[in-house]
Amino acid sequence: MIEVNNLSFEIDGKQILENINIRIDKNKIFGIIGPNGVGKTTLLRCLTGIYKGTSGNVFYDGQDVYDNIDVKNKIGYVADENIMQTNFKVSEILKYYKYSYKNFDEKKFNELNKIFKVQTNKYIFQLSKGMKMRLSIMLAFSIHAKYLILDEPTSGLDAILKNKLLKIFADEVFENGITIIISSHHLNELERICDDVAILDKGIVTYENSVENMKNKIKKIQVAFDEPVYEEDLKLKGIFRISRVGRVFTIITDEYDEEFIKSLEKFKPLFIEEIDLSLEDIFIYKVDKEDNDEKIFK
Repeated sequence: MIEVNNLSFEIDGKQILENINIRIDKNKIFGIIGPNGVGKTTLLRCLTGIYKGTSGNVFYDGQDVYDNIDVKNKIGYVADENIMQTNFKVSEILKYYKYSYKNFDEKKFNELNKIFKVQTNKYIFQLSKGMKMRLSIMLAFSIHAKYLILDEPTSGLDAILKNKLLKIFADEVFENGITIIISSHHLNELERICDDVAILDKGIVTYENSVENMKNKIKKIQVAFDEPVYEEDLKLKGIFRISRVGRVFTIITDEYDEEFIKSLEKFKPLFIEEIDLSLEDIFIYKVDKEDNDEKIFK
C-alpha cells in the first residue's frame, strides 16, 4: 500500500502541493488527473522520492520513500520528458540498468522490444519523443518493479501502440500483482484501465473515488416540470451545476440515487432523463464549474 500523509510541497515560497492525503491499495491502477500546472508532476516526483515534501510523508508498505534505496528499488518511474543521458546508446543504457537494478531482466526487455521496436544501437539523441517514451516504459517494466509511476506514458505513441500498452498495464496488474500510478491528459484511456481516480486542482486533491462509483453517482439529468419551478427551488443535495432553457433544466449531481430521484419527483416532473457521463465529462464538470461559453463567444 502507498500512503500519502499530509503532504505539502513548496518552492521559493510558492505552494505547489497542499495537504495531500491519498491511499493506494496494492494491485490497483490509480489515476491522477487535473489541469496543466496544478502539481501533478510534482506529486509524482514526491511519490518516487525524487522530491522531499516540505511537510508530510510518502510511505510504501510503512517505509518512507525519501532517501530509501530499498523502497526505490521497487519503483519504476517513467517521466513525461527524457531524463536519460542523450549521448549514450540504448545498449549502454541497458548496461547501466543491469548494474543499478538487481532485478533487471534483459529477457523481458527484449520481449517487450518485439512490440515497441527500439533500435538498441542508436544514441538517445537519435530517438524521437515517442521512441524515448517506449524505451522508458520498457526499462520500467524490466526491473520487475512492484510499483510503476507513470507521467503521460502514452505521449508520442500512435493509437496501435497505445492500445497495446494499456493492455500490458492491465496484464501486469492482474498477472504480477503490481500497482500503477498514472497521470495523463488522455482521460478516455484512464477510464478504460483505472480502478480509482483523484482530481488534483491548484495543488489540492478536490475529489477522489473509484471510476465505477464516479460513473454511478455523477450524472447529468434533464428534467422538465408541469408546474412553475425555479433554480432556487432545486437546492437538492449533490447538485453542483444547474442550468435552464425554457422549461427544461439540466442538472449535474454527484449524489445520484433513488433518494435524489424521489426529491425531484416531489416537483411533479413531466420527464426525467438520465445521461451517463464519461470520465472526461466528469473532470470538466468538477474542475470547470462555471459555464462561460456565452461570455467567450459574445
